[in-house]
Amino acid sequence: MATSARGSSPLPADTLLALAQHGLVEACTAATAGERYAAAHLSALRAAAAVLSCRARPGRRTRPTSAWVLLADVAPELAEWAGFFAAGAQKRAAAEAGLPSAVTSREADDLVRDAQAFLARVQSCLGVPGQQLLLASG
Repeated sequence: MATSARGSSPLPADTLLALAQHGLVEACTAATAGERYAAAHLSALRAAAAVLSCRARPGRRTRPTSAWVLLADVAPELAEWAGFFAAGAQKRAAAEAGLPSAVTSREADDLVRDAQAFLARVQSCLGVPGQQLLLASG
């Protein structure tokens, strides 16, 4: 989960949602498919972090756990989305590493749309009125 510059305190959900929305705009203006894909995936991760900041209970975990696994636990209504984005984590890592064959333009554009839909769903789950972004991809 993202933390503030002050230390280890989590960012508030509204800040994470704003960062997620900004990430979608960044994804739409990215120069390459890999950059679009990575920015869209990171946007979805920030939206997931917003849910976790509202719903997760502090506890002791014995090993690191993916944000997507935690999301499915604390928000079962988002479990399918969590599985979808978890499955794309390795592809995001490859895209961030700059591997030119990591993702196609179509995959990047599809993920931008999926991340937008996920952000809208998260906003709905949290009862936050969201602005519908009209994103042009590609």
